[in-house]
Order: sequence, then C-alpha cells, then structure tokens
Amino acid sequence: MPRAWRTACAAAISTVLALSGLLISPVAHAVYAIAQYGEPKYPPDFKHFDYVNPDAPKGGTLVLANPSRLTSFDKFNPFTLRGNPAPGVDLMFESLTIGSSDEVASAYGLLADDIAIAPDGLSTTFHINPRARFSNGDPVTAADVKFSLDTLKSPQAAPQYASYFGEITRAVVVDPQTIRFEFRQRNRELPLLAGSMPVFSRKWGVKPDGSRIPFDQMAFEKPIASGPYLIDQYDNGRTITYRRDPKYWGAALPVRIGMNNFERIVYKLYSDSTARLEAFKAGEYDALVEYVARNWVRRDVGKKFDSGELIKREFPQHNGTGMQGFMLNLRRPLFQDVRVRKALDLALDFQWLNRQLFFNQYTRIDSYFANTDLQAKGLPSPGELALLEPWRAKLDPAVFGVPPKQPDTDPPGSLRANLLQARALLQQAGWTYRDNALRNARGEPFQFEILDDSGSSAQMEPIVATFIRNLQKLGITATFRVSDFAVYQKRLDAFDFDTTTIRMPDVQVPGSEQIDRFGSKAADTQGSDNVIGLKSPAVDAILRALVQAQTREQLLDATHALDRVLIHGYYVVPHWYSATHRVAFKRGLAWPTTLPLYYGAEGWITSMWWYQSAQTDAQKPVQTAPSTQP
Repeated sequence: MPRAWRTACAAAISTVLALSGLLISPVAHAVYAIAQYGEPKYPPDFKHFDYVNPDAPKGGTLVLANPSRLTSFDKFNPFTLRGNPAPGVDLMFESLTIGSSDEVASAYGLLADDIAIAPDGLSTTFHINPRARFSNGDPVTAADVKFSLDTLKSPQAAPQYASYFGEITRAVVVDPQTIRFEFRQRNRELPLLAGSMPVFSRKWGVKPDGSRIPFDQMAFEKPIASGPYLIDQYDNGRTITYRRDPKYWGAALPVRIGMNNFERIVYKLYSDSTARLEAFKAGEYDALVEYVARNWVRRDVGKKFDSGELIKREFPQHNGTGMQGFMLNLRRPLFQDVRVRKALDLALDFQWLNRQLFFNQYTRIDSYFANTDLQAKGLPSPGELALLEPWRAKLDPAVFGVPPKQPDTDPPGSLRANLLQARALLQQAGWTYRDNALRNARGEPFQFEILDDSGSSAQMEPIVATFIRNLQKLGITATFRVSDFAVYQKRLDAFDFDTTTIRMPDVQVPGSEQIDRFGSKAADTQGSDNVIGLKSPAVDAILRALVQAQTREQLLDATHALDRVLIHGYYVVPHWYSATHRVAFKRGLAWPTTLPLYYGAEGWITSMWWYQSAQTDAQKPVQTAPSTQP
C-alpha cells in the first residue's frame, strides 16, 4: 500500500535557485529547497508555511478512530509486507526533505539543511542538519540514511519500495553528515524522491547482545526514528497512544512551526464502520472524516450535533481524485477481453446510485487524473501523438480520438440502452445467453467474485447489490464476498481476487509511483500497486517518458497519453468523487484560517489542528448544512 512521506524545511542560505538552473549550471549549488519545475514558493528566510497557525496552542489529547479499513494491528514496522502496521506510526518517521501543501512539487529541508544537485543531474547530495536526532538521542548520520535506503530496497522490505526507489542506484556516505544519492538516469523527480525517503536508525531491531532481528520479522520493536511523536502505550492491537517527544529536535524549524500541536494522539480501532460511527456519536473520539454521503446526511446526526457539541463542516480541497472503482484483475482470463470490461462498465448505473444513495453529492470519475490539468481532454496534442504513434498498431484506434464519456442513464439515456450495448459487446466477445446463464463457447458460465473487507462492506453492500442486479440482467452471476481485513490484504498482496474496490491515491505530479501501479514488471511482483495486472509495452514506454520529463509540458503530454490508454482499456469500473473533505468533530477543536491546497483530511487534523480553551470568531467552527454540490 503506497505511503506518502511529507513535511518540510531547513536551514537557510542566501539565494534560491530553480531546479532547472541547477541541472544545467556548471557547478552544483547547495540550496535550502528545490522544485521539480520552476522555483520553490517560499524564500530562504521564510518563518513558516502560510497554511499553519504559528501561534497554535500546544497540549491536549486528540483521540481518533481507524483511519483506514484496518481493524487491528500486529506490528510497528510499516515497511514490510506481512502484517498490519499500527495507525499513526508515520508520526515517528521523517525524511531528508518535506513538501509544502500549497505547491505541487517542492521539497524543503527537514533532516537536511542543504541540497546540491549535480550539474549532470545524475546525483543529489544532502547535508544533514547537525541538530537532527533520533528518539534515542543519537545524531542522524549519513550512515543511517544509507542503511535506510539499502534496507528499503532489500527483499526484506515490501516490494513496492524497491520499485519506488529503483532509479536510485546507491547512496554514498561522503562524510558523517553528508550523503550522496546516485541515479540511474537524469530525472527531475529523483532529487525529490530521494529526499522523501523515510529515515530510521541502524540500531532499530538490534538486540542488547548485539544481534539483529531480520527487518521483515520485526513486529513490536519500537521504531528509532526522528519524528515528533513516540509510542507511549498500546493494548491488544486495538489501541495505541503517541506522545509528543519533549526532546524533539526539529520543533523550531520553519517547516515545523505551527504543527504537531497535540500532546498526545490516540487511535482506537473499531471492528466495523457502524461501531465506529456510533462510538463517535457517543463521544469516544474527537474527529471523524466521513467518506460515505449517506452517513453524512442521514447518520451523522443526533442530540450532540443539535446541541453543537459535535459539529459538521465541509472543507474544500484541490486534490486530484485518483482512481477509485471496481478493479478488474487481468490475471483472470475472464477479464482479458476489453469488450467484456467495457460491458461491465455499462452495467453500473451511477446516476441511479447518486440519486438514491448519495444524495447527489458525487461526480463520476472519468479519468485517472480527474479534477486536475493532468486529465486527457479533446484530441491528442502533438506531444501526446509523438508518444502514442509508435504504438498505433497495438492500441485501440479510439485512443487517438476524444476520451470516452462514462455511461449515463439520465434521459435520453437509460440503463436498458446501456445493457443492450453491453449484451452486444459480450456477444462479440463470444458470450451468449443459454441454459439460464451467459456462457462462452465451452459452456462455462460468466461468474466472478467481488471481494471486500468487513470494515467497508456495510457501505459497499447496497452499491454492490445494485451492480450485481444489473449484471444478472445480462446473465452474469457476481457474488459479494466479505473477509477480515488481514485476510483481505493478504489476498490483495497475492493478487488472489477477481474484482475488488480500491482507491489509487491522487498525485499532483505523477512520477515513479505510476510505474508501480501500471508497469509490466510490477504486475508480477506480489504486494505491488499494479493490482489490475496490466502488462502493456505501450504503457511502459509512456511511463518511461513520464519519469524522464524535463519540462512541465513534457510531463503533461506523457500523463495525458497515459490517461488516454488507461481509460480506453476499461481496466476499472470507475466510481465517483467529492470536491470537499467532510469532517465531523468535537467543539473546541480548531484549525488555521488559511487552508492548504493539497491535503488529506486525517493528516491535516493530526498535524495542524489544535484544542483551544477560548475560541475567537475567526477560529470558531461553524456548522453548515451538507452541500449538495459535487
């Protein structure tokens, strides 16, 4: 499961150089920040990010519930494949740099206090802030950074890390405070990628006798990292408490001012979404990020909401949507024909779901990069055509036209018309209705399983039931199987499923993570993000162009070309998205008046909110009626 490692800043020097200048200058220059394209927004002497409150009071305990489908945890190590990591463990880890939440691709020093990109763009050198300390008091050294990279790229770590950092050939210890990352090729993303790598101590997992626990066997060995929080206590894999490190080394850094305001952060894990919601309404925890429109309108109500003790608020955000939907596993012969996949897409009646279940709060996803300028629109540009033309013989001719619209059942459209089209596609693919089922030439019925975990099944069940009912009209038998999250994740890692619901996280600047999602090599790597099992030479070539893009225009061309190929492949039955974060919370919680542009609600709450004893008018949360706008 992909993890983001964000946060920012560092020491100061007098001038700012754009990354484009660094890549062509005759000598390497050390700087406090870099940007993938253009210049960083914040100057060398900036005091804090614009979207924080530098005067936020410190203290109090923030209690939260499961931030994901996870219902229990059995380890503190988030970097290995087996097991379920404790929620919030990322509060303990930091990286050399951190991005800002109002820029699409920048990196400010965190553990590093300066950054130097080589003139040829094939390496980046970071100097580590001499004040940086791990939780055990040891200084953070270049040897620890090298150890972190070597460990994450080893077979003992989850395989997506080897893919994600694959273009970093090695880390070289220049001196105790200086580390150089060397790259396989010139790539504007790689300096930011290297800076984003989580760093941990070489002593993590070392026993008192000096022997080392294998990295993939570490469970409840507390991480030795440099972050602002420490594990205080935990119980039975269901609750965990983090406390702010009183000796945290980076509290005064500009990238940390106004952040990490709670003295303690507690996670309570509930067995399912119903129990989680009822616990919130009973006051067992402090904030709930609501992803289910029906709950927001119908269930996130009651006496405590009426009295103002609990408050509902929608916060705008500018994140891309990512892709969420029913992922079709191409490793199954059933889904290898694009006509079959398109027929399944036609069977989903989004308009009915939006009216009957979602209170018209959603918009259908029609791109892998919807809600951004990364989405392909209209006819391909000359830059896109340059990437697509070499593969014309292997691509659907429609790729060279306007991207397809998702099926619509609003008049003059109808579900009946969509199902008739789906039936025709299935017949072309060799599926005909006989003996009370849709069958292929060998007489085998068209049937498959939709897998989900118990944590989200309650929300998905009415949606899946509607989809199954429409499939039945085509003679297709689909069943809904619910499993415990641990079993579900194990099956996902082994690609042992027919169809499941997944959300691919959004990105503002696509890069190496796309290779792990759609690259051919990742399709054969268990635990990778290529859950659909896509193997396409055309996609691989476009991905190479994407990560090698030297300008924003080249990046857009590559992303648009990728979007065209993916959306015409019908590898996913797309779901829907909302342009707001829906958050319910206890009275007394507050947030900065300036919102970040690109953020996840849970991380925003833990990193930038605070408890206040007296609310000003500017900070006072105002309860609003649920928006009906998508």
